[in-house]
Amino acid sequence: MAIPIALQLYSIREDCGQDLFGCLDKVAAMGYQGVEFAGYYGHPAEDIKASLDKNNLICEGAHVALGLLDEANFDATVEFHKTLGCPWLIIPWMPESMHSSVDATLETATMLCGLVEKLKAHGLRTGFHAHQGDMHTLENGKTAWDILAENTPVDFIMQYDTANGVAGGADAVQPIINWPGRAQSLHLKEWSGEHGAKVIGEGMIPWTAVFNAAEHGGGVEWYVVEHESYSDMTPLEAVDLCLKNLREMGK
Repeated sequence: MAIPIALQLYSIREDCGQDLFGCLDKVAAMGYQGVEFAGYYGHPAEDIKASLDKNNLICEGAHVALGLLDEANFDATVEFHKTLGCPWLIIPWMPESMHSSVDATLETATMLCGLVEKLKAHGLRTGFHAHQGDMHTLENGKTAWDILAENTPVDFIMQYDTANGVAGGADAVQPIINWPGRAQSLHLKEWSGEHGAKVIGEGMIPWTAVFNAAEHGGGVEWYVVEHESYSDMTPLEAVDLCLKNLREMGK
């Protein structure tokens, strides 16, 4: 069964800030099957859910700041995302101090394990999105990425990002292979020496190898397109071309 493709809406964040619902219409018309949110621009969850349903779009997940999952904000965050129909609350970033050493990373892993259990009680899951710093080797010879994967449960999503991994010195494919079944959500981002300078399929990422790893043991349930840099086209044009190139690759 083909893996569905979602768009990380951070890719078109300025457009979303001006007209989120219009963007959802356009993303659906392009042929994306789902979206991953990175902010809601003041809109109620009920209204966003209605727009998703109108467009037959699935909420693949959302990037949710760690602070929105603390004690003061937890209940409201859970209620919002359950109303939205959002099953995966992925932490997009953490301060470097939380994963700059082995001890700090282990302490962070313990905190994340507790968060997994709290969210599980509400039928929700969490995970962490890879950035280049997570791929740097720490004092024990392992990366923070590997330490987090080793010390969190299998239902904690390790959301690898192809370009962020390469930017940090990792292989575009190996982290998917190293942690089978943990990349249920996989960010597809092109790399050409800098982030997003090329749309998917026009840079250096070995996409055939990425797809082979994802689809044969990787456990990937969603591909998530992300594009960050724009020069000769608009953000909406770029994400449209990303999807068209993926379709030409048979995805």
